[in-house]
Amino acid sequence: MTDLPPETEQAASASESTRPRGHGLLRASGVTGSMTMVSRVLGLARDVVIARVFGAGDGADVFFLANKIPNFMRRLFAEGAFSQAFVPVLSEYRSTKSLGDVRDLINSVAGSLGGFLTVITVLMIVAAPWIAVLIAYGFTDEPDKFALFVEMLRITFPYLLLISMTALCSAILNSYGRFAIPAVTPALLNISLIACAFLLVPYMRVPELALAWGVLIAGVAQLLFQLPLLARMRLMPVPKVGKYHAGVQRIKKLMVPALFGVSVSQINLLLDSVIASLLVSGSVSWLYFSDRLMELPLGTFGVAIAIAVLPSLSRKHAEASMDEFSATLDWAFRLVCLIAIPATLALMLITKPLLITLFQNENFTQSDMLSSAGSLQAYAFGLIAFMSIKIFAPGYYARQNIATPVKIGVIAVVVNMLLNLIFYLNGMAHVGLALATSLAAFLNAGLLLRGLHAEGVFKFQPGWFVFLLRLLMANAAMAFFLIRFAADWQLWSGFSMTDKISQLGILVVCGILIYAAVLFAAGLRWKHIYR
Repeated sequence: MTDLPPETEQAASASESTRPRGHGLLRASGVTGSMTMVSRVLGLARDVVIARVFGAGDGADVFFLANKIPNFMRRLFAEGAFSQAFVPVLSEYRSTKSLGDVRDLINSVAGSLGGFLTVITVLMIVAAPWIAVLIAYGFTDEPDKFALFVEMLRITFPYLLLISMTALCSAILNSYGRFAIPAVTPALLNISLIACAFLLVPYMRVPELALAWGVLIAGVAQLLFQLPLLARMRLMPVPKVGKYHAGVQRIKKLMVPALFGVSVSQINLLLDSVIASLLVSGSVSWLYFSDRLMELPLGTFGVAIAIAVLPSLSRKHAEASMDEFSATLDWAFRLVCLIAIPATLALMLITKPLLITLFQNENFTQSDMLSSAGSLQAYAFGLIAFMSIKIFAPGYYARQNIATPVKIGVIAVVVNMLLNLIFYLNGMAHVGLALATSLAAFLNAGLLLRGLHAEGVFKFQPGWFVFLLRLLMANAAMAFFLIRFAADWQLWSGFSMTDKISQLGILVVCGILIYAAVLFAAGLRWKHIYR
């Protein structure tokens, strides 16, 4: 792509800097959340298909663990540390430099990130049999199961490279206020997995291999999906390698320690799956389905708020507007409480009806449902902590403070491992693993919040007492309704599918309406949550 003339670049940059920023953070979160909701609904449909077609047997365990590795590294390299390091630097370039400088930064980052991950991907594919021993040691006593894991790992791992480049594109679009396309992009993964579950299975010697190929196909589709919009914006990444770039060096400096600090929750979830491979068959699958249901509110709302907040925090830090910085964090935390608390209550109170309706059949048995219910409740307990981490961590990274969240992350991982050991020795199996992750998340979030408050970066704004009182009344009313009108779970197994869906729909819709109505009656208005 040829460079624009200097005067054109300056005009474009000025136009961009003076462009209205939309109608606020809530609108940005709403756009991201609504588009993400489309993806999450498709993700729920995907999990229903996987549970009903493949069940919770050995093949499903192998796929979930094999797919966990590139997804874990994706959140480490792409959505986690990379985004936290890249967005503040990109925001600074937008504010202080020309469009040509911004494009040069993007191209240099694409070359550096893409080249590094290409090497990692090739090494992983070649060394898969040896690396698999470390990841899936519990499978080594079953040669066929272990060999299937190695094969799936080689198929799914290139997804890391593809989705990391996609994440680069998404970070650019989000920084320029284009939230919809990045938010809906993950839906392509769900569509691919659903399609492959039906179309490729007849051609696979092991049915679950169709899912592995579905992941790889989705990676290609997700990257290609975002490039046209970036091309129209004259910001499409064209990898540039072998040239020193000051912006890239700053991103690397921010990113290396952030690899650990910003992704502690994902490290803990990965450890859960690795340890679960040592437990009875089905443990990895039970944790997976529990995690996916917990991720529905977390991925839809928690991530949406975080995505909208980070560029704003970065700009406010660059402008030295610390009062606004603090107010933005306070607003984000209130929104997290508004969403996470009722979601936690709902997931814990109607766990079994939810799992029976979505997953239970001859492949995903009642025993699988009961096992998944325990870990889902344990994960749901930590939902507010998982969501809080996603908004508190950017409070550090937007200010390029790396050391503090890294130290906190080390503490959280150590505590998580100790709790894993304690709960494992006490016979809590996979439920103990989920509970340990939630407790470690509370510790992580609490220490992050304490640090922000101690540094004077986060201050509780007026109105918290009234806000919490309204939440207490609304959540109590919703919980009473769910407890009163949700039938005994054993009766749900005898319902027809139509009755299950209608009953669950009534519980969910009426629960939301009751919650919203009580909040409104207690005095909560749009102006209290709009920013």
